[in-house]
Amino acid sequence: MKALILNSGIGSRMGKMTEHAPKCMTEICSDGIPDKDTLLSRQLRMLEIIGVNEVVITTGYLAEELKGYCRSLAYNGNIVFVHNPMYRETNYIYSIYLAKDYLTGEDIIMLHGDLVFDFAALCQVAFSGKSCMAVDSGAELPEKDFKAVISQTEEQCITDIGIEFFDHAVSAQPLYRLDRNDWDLWLGKIVDFCENGNTGCYAENAFNELNGKCVIYPCDVNGMLCNEVDTPEDLACVSQRLMREKSVYCCFSTDIVHGGHIRIIEAARELGAVTAGILSDEAVAGYKRYPLLSFKERSELVSHISGVRNVIKQEELSYKNNLRKLRPDYVVHGDDWKSGFQSSIRQEVLSVLSEWGGRLIELPYSKSETYELIENDMRSRLSIPDMRRRRLRNLLDMKGLVTAIEAHSGITGLIAEKTTVLQAGRTYQFDAMWVSSLCDSTAKGKPDIELVDMTSRFRTIDDIMEVTTKPIIFDGDTGGLTEHFVYTVKSLERMGVSAVIIEDKTGLKKNSLFGTEVAQTQDSIENFCQKISAGKKAQKTREFMIIARIESLILESGMEDALARADAYVKAGADGIMIHSRKKDPSEIFEFITAFRSVDASTPLVVVPTSFNSVKEEEWKERGVNVVIYANQLTRSAFPAMQNTARSILENHRSLECDGTLMSIKDILTLIPEDI
Repeated sequence: MKALILNSGIGSRMGKMTEHAPKCMTEICSDGIPDKDTLLSRQLRMLEIIGVNEVVITTGYLAEELKGYCRSLAYNGNIVFVHNPMYRETNYIYSIYLAKDYLTGEDIIMLHGDLVFDFAALCQVAFSGKSCMAVDSGAELPEKDFKAVISQTEEQCITDIGIEFFDHAVSAQPLYRLDRNDWDLWLGKIVDFCENGNTGCYAENAFNELNGKCVIYPCDVNGMLCNEVDTPEDLACVSQRLMREKSVYCCFSTDIVHGGHIRIIEAARELGAVTAGILSDEAVAGYKRYPLLSFKERSELVSHISGVRNVIKQEELSYKNNLRKLRPDYVVHGDDWKSGFQSSIRQEVLSVLSEWGGRLIELPYSKSETYELIENDMRSRLSIPDMRRRRLRNLLDMKGLVTAIEAHSGITGLIAEKTTVLQAGRTYQFDAMWVSSLCDSTAKGKPDIELVDMTSRFRTIDDIMEVTTKPIIFDGDTGGLTEHFVYTVKSLERMGVSAVIIEDKTGLKKNSLFGTEVAQTQDSIENFCQKISAGKKAQKTREFMIIARIESLILESGMEDALARADAYVKAGADGIMIHSRKKDPSEIFEFITAFRSVDASTPLVVVPTSFNSVKEEEWKERGVNVVIYANQLTRSAFPAMQNTARSILENHRSLECDGTLMSIKDILTLIPEDI
């Protein structure tokens, strides 16, 4: 997009202010302090912020002074000057004609050099996505300034522009966004006018003769500053309006600041005093990925960016609490949330802002291969063993309650990694993955009796780790012989697994949910404590966790036995306790938690609510549980679905009937990352 700024006029009504400089170089007060900002410098700065780096400026009166002034500005784009030597005898239509060779084949922002507008008004026009002109439906119709006539059809486009129109008209200002096709039509008519000697009229007269071929829509900047400065009184009026500093809010989750974020802050700074909300660590972890930098570090990073006045915490993805507290005039955000996951958050922001007349300013989302590479690099760092391993402990410290879902393959790992739900302004993801021996064995068509050896199970971990970043909790069954367990610990720790859970049973493994229906032998407290201690001595890092799973309730050994074992296992070095039950009634689990927490307030507690599944996560957290594992639900849901699909194909001798229940190939492809 290119800008055309019309600056060839004399500005005689400004009196002495324009004796030695064109009107566009007139200084303007902002926030009550003359800061050497001029009409033109303000325009150029705003254009650069919205990404306009090519500007054509027409000159006339004191052209050399204007060119020299522009070269002294900090504008980083390219400026082309086109001089109108007949500026005293012609109107700006002729200046446009002289500049025509620089103006074809591109979308255009066209404005007069004496126009003062809020940055929000420029954004609304520039990012409208269609040809439009700034109008103010709430302003009185001026006697001698532009009005735009709005068609009375459903399309409601502008049919005529001029000072003489009053019927079906609204107040208008010469700030346009013009698609290249519409602009080429208008420019062609301007050329016709000028080559036929009609150079003393407005360019809008040429538009009016197009009779609807050039479609321009009204862009209502209702109530925002958008006025020409023709007299000292006009200058005083717009300066007065600029004196009230407005408040602006924008929110960031990033731990890497790139050009897109700087552009958002620059835009926000142009609107007023900027307060930056920084998403809490928990909100970021639930929304995108685990943050590489803590909230404190991210806050300090953003607070040192020029233009940021204040930094506050935003506890959740929803903006409503901070917005109602601050009541900002503007919220600034990229336009990427108009569709997709965050669209409901956007609607909430619009609704809350409407309570006091605030406005949402949306800038085009910064799509850049470099930014994507940066994000991919950050994500890949999360999969590094040392980074991944420590994350479970970090999440426990951050959230208090961690949820994990089983994964037994790369594809189920991706489901665990990418599934996100937005509820009541908060996002929810699984925090970790549980590599279950039951599900791993089932996926391989083997019974759950520790038949699948550790080499095969480690390969499953590799498959999952290759495509995910979240921490892994490994189902270590009984841990095997103590001499073998120490090597399992070393291998898991080296791979980047966060924790292993081992159960206090011996002999041939039988799934706990069989309970006393099959012969199962519980290990002695002494032997199991020795296994825990040996594992803790074998590990090399503080981050790796060994969690002891107590089978006393499963085997009906009683609550006292379960609590005695928990106390002993913690003293032996266990980093957490998992208590299990096969009853649907959670009362015995509740009883254990209450008793355990009465003597141990800090050791993490783990539950696997496969049978007692009526309790919600928030209640588990209130009762003192730290990890909730959904241990087999993906496997149990997948196999019936696959069986039904196979049965349907056999029954119908084709796949048409089952197609409606299947995931599309496109969705499968988008689920799987390209950078595997």
